[in-house]
Amino acid sequence: MELTVALTTTPATRAFTDRPVDDATVAAILEDARFAPSGGNRQGWRVVVLKDPKVRQALRDLYLPGWYDYLAMTTHGLTPFASTNDPVDEAAAVERAGDFAALGAANPGFAEQLDQVPVLLLVLADLSSLATVDRDLDRVGISGGASIYPFVWSILLGARSRGLGGVMTTMAVRAEAKVLKLVGAPAGTAVAAVVALGEPTEQVTRLRRSEVPDFTTIDRMDGEAFGIR
Repeated sequence: MELTVALTTTPATRAFTDRPVDDATVAAILEDARFAPSGGNRQGWRVVVLKDPKVRQALRDLYLPGWYDYLAMTTHGLTPFASTNDPVDEAAAVERAGDFAALGAANPGFAEQLDQVPVLLLVLADLSSLATVDRDLDRVGISGGASIYPFVWSILLGARSRGLGGVMTTMAVRAEAKVLKLVGAPAGTAVAAVVALGEPTEQVTRLRRSEVPDFTTIDRMDGEAFGIR
């Protein structure tokens, strides 16, 4: 698949067929993804391929509470878990999380069936290998992810090039200590993402995104828009 096609037609896929994905394909995807850039070429990612049904179910159960909080905040008009949220407003929103848990139990979706996806990858980060240059700033840190998430995106592109689909989700971070214990990860490890892969139930070939001038300006953030509409 031509690179531009892959870049512009790789959606977040959450619905998969029952067709299994063989280990050789997963290994080939990871083989390509390992060339992703990272700070100092330290390649601080670690991947756990989850196969044991009991481990998968345990991860799903740890994942779900954060997902229901997410839905409750979204319905309340908040950006879920945004560092700028009013804590009181956010607390009021998550009081409705139980309603979404009940809905999920009655009509299971991707989250409730996370343990059943064809391929389930837990991507971890070795914190000692990340140059978190914003470590001392008075805000939530984001720079360390620059050495991990290009690798995750490369996994999704590699899957797309093989006719598969996938999605990266960070919801398991909400239960990080328990997730790390579940997979026997040592101290100094962080949960970066859960990646689900499989054959999509439908192929999406056209994505909707903001136009370049909507998010690009010249010289200043409030400067003239850059790009062609």
